Amino acid sequence: VIICGLLLKLTGLDDALRSVTVIAWATIIFGLLLWWSDQRGRSEKTTENWTMGEAVTLGLWQAVALIPGTSRSGITITGARFLGYERHDAARISMLMSIPTIMASGALLGLEVAMDANTALLRDGAIAAGFAFVAALLALTFMMRLLRSVSFTPYVIYRLILGVVLLWIAYA
Repeated sequence: VIICGLLLKLTGLDDALRSVTVIAWATIIFGLLLWWSDQRGRSEKTTENWTMGEAVTLGLWQAVALIPGTSRSGITITGARFLGYERHDAARISMLMSIPTIMASGALLGLEVAMDANTALLRDGAIAAGFAFVAALLALTFMMRLLRSVSFTPYVIYRLILGVVLLWIAYA
């Protein structure tokens, strides 16, 4: 995902993908794919069974999240469910896979800000990152507890509603 993201950034294709229509369709399509993988996916593997080959496979799934509207965690959970991971373990793997991705993205953005020599923006970004880190920890704690008893269906419904609203905005 880091290599693909860098290629998109260097070629300028990342900006080309940023349209309300692309975001809307990706939100709907990948939401439905998550629902399908959660309903049809086997639940026979745990994180202890995670192999290097599956890590590479899920890294490719994660690269799909470079399409705006896809959801990085949603697509890696989808891939893990298709590989047979239990719901909770699929989410856990997805969260672990986010660490290098978020660090690389943050480093790239930090480099861009540092090159502009905008210390106020750098300071504000660091404060925002701190708050985002705390909020993410709280949200992850809640989500991981919730996944022990609930499927991904509420999240899928949210994605479908959001996708339809975005399509309405795009085509209205």
